[in-house]
Amino acid sequence: MNLKKYSLEELLALGIKSEIEAEKVYRMTAERVKNPFLKNRLEGLAKEEDKHREILEELFKKLFPEKELKLPENPEFLPEFPEIKIFHELTTTNDIRTILEKAMVAEKSAEDYYRSISEMVDDEYIKKMMLYMAKIEEGHYKILKNEYEDLQEFEGMMTDMNYAEFDARF
Repeated sequence: MNLKKYSLEELLALGIKSEIEAEKVYRMTAERVKNPFLKNRLEGLAKEEDKHREILEELFKKLFPEKELKLPENPEFLPEFPEIKIFHELTTTNDIRTILEKAMVAEKSAEDYYRSISEMVDDEYIKKMMLYMAKIEEGHYKILKNEYEDLQEFEGMMTDMNYAEFDARF
């Protein structure tokens, strides 16, 4: 992923925007699923994404103390950063399989994004922070992949228990 045309300030703002979008999708989906195990995992992912936002905001303030954080309003067009677009689109999706599939793509993209930033910077603290973020995003991908595989493997049972559906209120 080539991010060299962006400043670190812009990259952190995009990362923060992505974490906000991801948290929103995981929280909304957790509120709607019937499967209590998936609900728990999604709530955990939402909390982690919110914590990532906090970490990136603190890093931004540390690196750019004189600057006001301005999140991009419409970053969906950036081909180097598709996860914002993916998570934004998922806010209108009602199919749990689609949400899990696309969220896995978004988490892999986020992992690549943070790894790419780590390769761009010379500062060891920032480099390690970005590698840490990449590792966490890789973990999110694995959680989503396991849930997706469980849904496929136990689909009949989950359908019978209405666990493969959203709450009827939606």
